[in-house]
Amino acid sequence: MKVCTSIPVRYAETDKMAVVYHANYLLYFEDARTRFLEELGYPYARIEDAGYLSPVVSFEVHYGEPLRYGDVAVVRTWVSESRGTKTTYSYEVFKQGDDMETAKPCCTGKSTHCLVDANTFKPVSIKRTLPDLYQLYEQVCEL
Repeated sequence: MKVCTSIPVRYAETDKMAVVYHANYLLYFEDARTRFLEELGYPYARIEDAGYLSPVVSFEVHYGEPLRYGDVAVVRTWVSESRGTKTTYSYEVFKQGDDMETAKPCCTGKSTHCLVDANTFKPVSIKRTLPDLYQLYEQVCEL
């Protein structure tokens, strides 16, 4: 399952070269991951309501063609790895209007998240604590 999220590039997100500042892609990934979970039928608020948080363990980002003010980014998101303790989301960022099957992405990346108890911040197993979410991840995981 891949979910596309459109994000208009705001002026404040660009640098002096009128290009999206590199760190802002991480914000785009966060927006896209949140939307992915909503489309999956398991919004992030449901994880928090259950007493858990899903912090980032690592990010990997590769930049290509820049996005500029006035462009609309389209972030394609999917789960690329699901383990009992960690989940990896993959992202491809395109300029709206680009053919996602033939165009080179403006940016690609991955974020890996664990699950922790909200009170103690100790890691817990997704498979044991949120088995319904784990099953969804297993169903939609694409390499």
